[in-house]
Amino acid sequence: MSPSISLSRRLLAPVVLPAGPSCPVLRDAAVDVGADGRIAYCGPAADAPALPHGVPRTRLSGILTPGLVNAHAHAPMTLLRGLGSDLPLLRWLEEAIWPVEARMTGADAHAGMLLGCVEMLRYGVTTSAEMYAFGEEAADATLQAGSRALIAPAYFARPGDDWRRDIDAIGKWIEADGLRFGPGERVELCYGPHSTYTLPPEALRRTAEEAARHGALVHIHLSETLAEDITTRERYGSATRLLQLTGLLDGRLLAAHGVHLSDDDITLLAGAGSGVAHCPSSNAKLASGTARLSALRAASVQVGLGTDGAPSNDDLDVWEEARLAMMHARLAASDPRALGARDAFLMATSVGAAALGRTDIGSLRAGNWADLAHVSVDNPYFIAGLDVPDDQVLANLLWAAGSRAVTDVWVAGEPVVVDGETVRVDRRAVQRTAAQAAARIL
Repeated sequence: MSPSISLSRRLLAPVVLPAGPSCPVLRDAAVDVGADGRIAYCGPAADAPALPHGVPRTRLSGILTPGLVNAHAHAPMTLLRGLGSDLPLLRWLEEAIWPVEARMTGADAHAGMLLGCVEMLRYGVTTSAEMYAFGEEAADATLQAGSRALIAPAYFARPGDDWRRDIDAIGKWIEADGLRFGPGERVELCYGPHSTYTLPPEALRRTAEEAARHGALVHIHLSETLAEDITTRERYGSATRLLQLTGLLDGRLLAAHGVHLSDDDITLLAGAGSGVAHCPSSNAKLASGTARLSALRAASVQVGLGTDGAPSNDDLDVWEEARLAMMHARLAASDPRALGARDAFLMATSVGAAALGRTDIGSLRAGNWADLAHVSVDNPYFIAGLDVPDDQVLANLLWAAGSRAVTDVWVAGEPVVVDGETVRVDRRAVQRTAAQAAARIL
């Protein structure tokens, strides 16, 4: 360790899961957190550098993992949880969601986003890729909670909307505040064209140009339903082909859902280095279909896990998405080896980060932001303890424990959840404010 590195603490744990490419399980390991909020060391405690005088050691009794990455979310929609529960996607949007969202104010969106951040942090989810209106309010709530988010203000070509104005506003915001800002670079700004079926090709082309000019990620819904897929294939060959024709595959792209992708679509996404957010809960609840996860992974597409919005899930638990992803992949292939706990864990962490085009989060390695989650083993899920084979540790973590066992969370080295409760904001006060907002708009 360089003597110029200033440390804030050392975390010691019986098991550390750094989420490297092979998903190693480190026994009796240490994670050093720099005063700058980044990881200075992750590895065996016996090999850790000597600590400077006064740097505290925190001994944890369970498992230390990277903070999880929610690759597709609409967190302000926590206010709408349970709305239109039994409708298919297009009717759900047009009859249940959009009419209520038309009554939402910036203050309402802030309340919903803050509640979403609190929910995710308590699950150990430290980063979310958000697509929603009221981007400034969403960013402010993210910073207030101490969470991390990629904010993509959504825009449409519906009556009363002006996608040209919205695209220009995002560019001006990036030019004013930078692509990433806030303590620990907690907020990254992105472009959020809703989908190929709610915007004309001209809007997608303009998005591609502006995003390339600013080096920004484009976050878009892609081939979510069969009806959408049929329409876009008739007009353009496919929704993915339209993304190629408008230049969106030439830059950073995050495609949410990707349920109805052909082999050619997957080849295009793989060749472009695009990321995909797999949302098994939402796709199942809305009966949109089951994404071709095995084919995407076989093509080396970076596939992360997303919750989608609260009303179509109805929670923001990425651990649950990991379990469902394993189940759906195994059912689709009639093969229990189709997706294992190691790969599902990586989808929730480092691979999910890669789907967002980020290498500075999602894994515990020197130089990355110190976004971490502590999983307790003082519960029924780890009754066999940690002195078991590595695969059993991962199986117990992914299949049995998940978010229920998360006790402590750090973002950029700062404690944001301690003993299961958020410390930057009062959870009960956040819930009261959100309840008042929900009552008004519903």
